[in-house]
Amino acid sequence: MAQLNLTWLVMFLSLFSFLATPVEPSSLTRHRNPKSMTYIESSCKGTLYPDLCIRCLAQYAKSPLNGPQHLAQHALSVSLSRAVHTKGYLLEVAKEIQAMKSNKREYLTVQDCVNQISDSVEQINQAMKELRSFNQHGTSMNDKMLWHISNVETWVSTALTDASSCVYALPGHRMSKRMASVKIKAMNVAQVTSNALFLFHRYASTYQKAAPKITKKT
Repeated sequence: MAQLNLTWLVMFLSLFSFLATPVEPSSLTRHRNPKSMTYIESSCKGTLYPDLCIRCLAQYAKSPLNGPQHLAQHALSVSLSRAVHTKGYLLEVAKEIQAMKSNKREYLTVQDCVNQISDSVEQINQAMKELRSFNQHGTSMNDKMLWHISNVETWVSTALTDASSCVYALPGHRMSKRMASVKIKAMNVAQVTSNALFLFHRYASTYQKAAPKITKKT
């Protein structure tokens, strides 16, 4: 029975993941840059959630993309936007539960999620600032570049862990509709953050591969 419940939950969350991102009107679809869209699709193939990755980044396909750098920045923007939206939603849910005084356990669980998603927001913000600093150094490799890369990876990884902790804290079955909605939104933050981390790894890998060569020359 537990296996059946888990299977149902996975199917439900997968369906929500598909429906969560609005479908763009045909007029916007026609204005996509074909090369940018192809690049997004090929880049998203390596992520854990490729369909979600493509749908989230398709909005940036209206103009040419300057390689993995732009894609990593856009992916982090999506992650931040979803985290901020989810934080606001969780705060409203917490207020609602507190006002009703109906379920203390649900309230404490949501409050924990508020803290975790708030941390995700802060970590992604820090990662985006660090990425901007990283990009200001151009394409030259030095120890400071590797330091920036490490910082971004650490912050995005931590944001992913925080969002995932919220998901894991919620029960896998017998949830109220309210708590199911909380879990879905937190899972969406975790998924887009996972995709962003992969795309940043892909961007940073070219610099990391060059590091041993630079070290030998110095």
